[in-house]
Amino acid sequence: MCGAEVKPLPDGVQRVAAVLQAKGHPHAPVMLDGAARTAQQAADALGIAVGQIAKSIIFRRLEDDAAVLVVTSGDQRVDEKKVQALVGALGRADAAFVKAKTGFSIGGVSPLAHATPCVTLIDQELFRFEDIWAAAGHPHGVFKLRPQDLADLSGAPVANVVLEAVWQKPANAIELIAYRARLARAITENVPSPCISVCRMNPDSGLCEGCYRTLDEIRQWSSADDATKKAIWNHIEQRFTPELV
Repeated sequence: MCGAEVKPLPDGVQRVAAVLQAKGHPHAPVMLDGAARTAQQAADALGIAVGQIAKSIIFRRLEDDAAVLVVTSGDQRVDEKKVQALVGALGRADAAFVKAKTGFSIGGVSPLAHATPCVTLIDQELFRFEDIWAAAGHPHGVFKLRPQDLADLSGAPVANVVLEAVWQKPANAIELIAYRARLARAITENVPSPCISVCRMNPDSGLCEGCYRTLDEIRQWSSADDATKKAIWNHIEQRFTPELV
């Protein structure tokens, strides 16, 4: 027999893989060479932005001892008060509680295939990105998906559950989005994404402060054809005024 021995996937990853296969998801779990217990470790291993990591945060609901899972963007911090307003009073979830309720250890908690049903919330900030990666039931296991896939697969609601950050728009963001708009006008195929990695929704305008898209347009982008993408760019240019900066 030639080559290295093929090792079976850990039990937790097999559970996640089975659920993904049953639901027809196109991306199976993959095993990283090193552990990815933190969002930064996972992002470094995959070569992506830390915000593209869908990290799982578990709380204990005091009312009924249920596990509350918040799936948030890796560059965000969960606002416990916002979560409590949606699901009720929360307490600390230790490692034993997480393992008993989800079947996974901390650092590898998947948003799917839990041992017992969890109350789940999805952070709307994940929809800044076309593709994201989530834990697959093991510190080395991850799988690829789109933010809308996460909502569809889990059946969980999308909500604003993160802390508001003190943020300033980089001075060159305006020039960059203007350049991309000119590029989008000039081509008919492979229309470039408006995303410039300046990702924050303005509560007053309802637009991303980096790319000037609505949340619905951000969600729509990954599955849109070139004609639809050019139409979105047209909307962006109509909104692109100094008053919005």
